[in-house]
Amino acid sequence: MNRVTAVVAACAAAVCATVSAQTKWDMPTPYSPTNFHTENVVQFAADVDKATGGKLKIQVHPNASLFKANEIKRAVQGGQAQAGEILLSGYSNEDPLFGLDSVPFLATSYADADKLWKASKKAVEDKFAKQGMLILYSVPWPPQGIYSSKPLNALGDMKGLKMRTYNPYTSRIAELAGAQPVTIQAAELAQAFATGAVNANITSGATGYDTKAWEVVKNYYDTQAWLPKNVVFVNKAAFDALDPATQAAVHKAAADAEARGWKTSEEKTKWYLEQLAKNGMNVAQPSPQLKADFQKVGQTMTEEWLKTAGADGKAIVDGYRKR
Repeated sequence: MNRVTAVVAACAAAVCATVSAQTKWDMPTPYSPTNFHTENVVQFAADVDKATGGKLKIQVHPNASLFKANEIKRAVQGGQAQAGEILLSGYSNEDPLFGLDSVPFLATSYADADKLWKASKKAVEDKFAKQGMLILYSVPWPPQGIYSSKPLNALGDMKGLKMRTYNPYTSRIAELAGAQPVTIQAAELAQAFATGAVNANITSGATGYDTKAWEVVKNYYDTQAWLPKNVVFVNKAAFDALDPATQAAVHKAAADAEARGWKTSEEKTKWYLEQLAKNGMNVAQPSPQLKADFQKVGQTMTEEWLKTAGADGKAIVDGYRKR
């Protein structure tokens, strides 16, 4: 082999080594590209790319385009995707602990939501670890309110409404209110309202803004019922296959994403409601009667949650209340 051939061969080998060293992950997410959760995930992926010098590239697939929202956790667990984002409480039928942050009026502020997450974080992480997954970070949604096609002055006014639900807890609220629960994913919400498949919904101002709720529903009541969290997580085997420096870069980017996400969520809460009002929605505080009715629903559902969660759940709630 002459010198030129040897140099070419060496260069080719170096290129091959670089290519083989690059890892690509698919990351399905449920929400639109303009949703603040998705924007945060995209920034997280960019931070990982930069910190690793392109060694780990994460391809974000927003708007449930790769897997439907309710398929993402299983896809990551089974290795069909390496990372994902889910609404944690959407899996409370699997384990009541996953739905703790959606128990109405248990934690209704960002400070309380933070305390609740700190009280339950290790237990949630342990559940995911047993399923072969690693939680990287969590970010809350803005406080949840009620969208309705008709004015609501008391809980009884929801009787007979077709209420969009997205987890077992919103379904239970619908039942207690005498409404009909209808499971609809966020990406399909606007169409469901437009066709009359639903005429009430409990979700955040963020989802209302993303789906242009003002085009199909006119009333929003700022009940601030709870702050459900999304979690971003990875397949543990895929993570373990990374070298230590890349793992550290992922953890650093995740910590930054969590801090950024909580800050953005809180800052945008008021802005989302302003946009709803600006576009013609009636944005109002709940009447004293409606608020009192929902407080009773919250008490009932907290008691129900504690019964299903057992001693471990009680210990977490007790720990939260002492913080």
